[in-house]
Amino acid sequence: QVQLVESGGGLVQPGGSLRLSCAASGSISSIYSMGWYRQAPGKERELVATTTRGGTANYADSVKGRFTISGDNAKNTVYLQMNSLKPEDTAVYYCNAVLRTTMLSTYNIYWGKGTQVTVSS
Repeated sequence: QVQLVESGGGLVQPGGSLRLSCAASGSISSIYSMGWYRQAPGKERELVATTTRGGTANYADSVKGRFTISGDNAKNTVYLQMNSLKPEDTAVYYCNAVLRTTMLSTYNIYWGKGTQVTVSS
């Protein structure tokens, strides 16, 4: 069974930095993309950043220039370096993966359980 395990969340002051990590494990045969979404209280889940195995990255306009997504293909791990954090970045950050398992021929979407990021003074 596929697992996505996030780490690195926490409390940070405005202007500070955090690095999130997400490791995918289980019966994985191929990963197309991994990324990060976030959900603040009372709001819809939104895309933060995604990256494909080939290195194509996409960012939400609100984080462009402040966040950087990267990955380690050998470890099935994706990272999100978050700099110049703002209070409006406060949310639960969810790891996302589009991947194929050893049991299925199609790519499916998987989600981690989320990690809390709180930006406050």
